[in-house]
Amino acid sequence: MHDTLRFVQLTPPGSACSIVLGTGITEMAPGSQQGLQMVVNDAEAVRQQLSGRGVPVSDVDVQPWGSFVTFSDPDGNSWALQQLP
Repeated sequence: MHDTLRFVQLTPPGSACSIVLGTGITEMAPGSQQGLQMVVNDAEAVRQQLSGRGVPVSDVDVQPWGSFVTFSDPDGNSWALQQLP
């Protein structure tokens, strides 16, 4: 590793996938990651939780292929949360 590497690894309970946030991980500029998508069990519950913490988040967009909630993190990266149908 190296001295400038700092990260937090987020692994949802029961998931085989993780998200890593931090510095020294990639050369990508903050705000350049667009359209990162995660599957959630309950889009409305997650929307309420994010909103309750002050995150500007969209309403739930219900489509035949799933329900979606979108938001941007403080660095400007965009996220989509999908509840499968």
